[in-house]
Amino acid sequence: MSQAYVGLDAHFKTCTYTIGDSAGQIGSEGTVATSSLALLAWQRSHDLPAGTPVALETGTVSFHVARVLARLGLDPHVIDAHEVRLKAYRPRQKCDRRDARELYEGLRRGLYRSRVYVPDANLSRLRETLSRRRHFVRLMVMQRNAARRLLRAHGLHVAVPRLASEKAWVQLLAALRGDVALHDWLALHAQQWRAARQCVTTLEQSLQEQRLGYATAADLLETIPGFGLIVALTVIAVFGDVRRFVSAKHAASYGGLVPASHDSAERVAHGRITRSGSSELRAMLCEAAHHARHPRHPLHRHFGHLCVRHGAKRAVVAIAHQLCRIAYAVLRDQVAFDPARCRPRQPQLAQAAAH
Repeated sequence: MSQAYVGLDAHFKTCTYTIGDSAGQIGSEGTVATSSLALLAWQRSHDLPAGTPVALETGTVSFHVARVLARLGLDPHVIDAHEVRLKAYRPRQKCDRRDARELYEGLRRGLYRSRVYVPDANLSRLRETLSRRRHFVRLMVMQRNAARRLLRAHGLHVAVPRLASEKAWVQLLAALRGDVALHDWLALHAQQWRAARQCVTTLEQSLQEQRLGYATAADLLETIPGFGLIVALTVIAVFGDVRRFVSAKHAASYGGLVPASHDSAERVAHGRITRSGSSELRAMLCEAAHHARHPRHPLHRHFGHLCVRHGAKRAVVAIAHQLCRIAYAVLRDQVAFDPARCRPRQPQLAQAAAH
């Protein structure tokens, strides 16, 4: 058989596959267990040579299966599931066998435009640790909001504390000892908040250890104003290998921080940001962008001009966009952030752009 192509619909227990050649002739179809040993036996039984392209669609186990296939010497292509569905011959008739055949046909005919980046094991661990930290931070916020709502419901909205520290919870519970029911309810929320906080502390210690593997990149990123441990590691986890981006513009587009556009004939319209890619990266960059409010920040003048023209919220997003491009340049050139190169937009240029 000539050049072989494989479409693999991966699931937790089994993978459905279709193997064919470049002429569209199907050689074999079936299922294989989702394990390293089973995939190795499957490769040997079908005599798949090293470098054989294998198409998978994004899913829960797609990255795991792609790394296993890469260790076996195959060439995995992870395709966005939305693109696979849009280009399917029968998008409303879905089954595992048909999905595997669609992946095979799309790979053989070159229908898919982009491949999803597959992080290595260390980067996947970093991503998962950051994801678990976000989960428990949200739990802390949920308990704080639930306690504040409970206080407002009992007419104590005048002096509702922020409840952002252990001391605030202790003081609140001490002040409400006279109201037994309310005290007991808030004690339950305090207990959940403490448990989530302990989990966050443990995960942050793990992030400190994982930072050693990315010490050079993290040190460079932390020279950018507003970038701390979490922001720097989030950028590293999302970008991975920055060499896969052609320019800073592509990196910002990958982060979903570029405006949507509609260009038809002589009409050019721009909308809100696309919000594609990692939502956590955008959130962290927006957090860092708030530091531009301080007069000593290198982007403060630019932030001020944007606030006057577009308002504070849009200014924060614009600064986050610029910080994304700066972070890409720092990682690409392996140089620390230089405030002297950070020049705000000149007023006359901004006025010209407005007209």
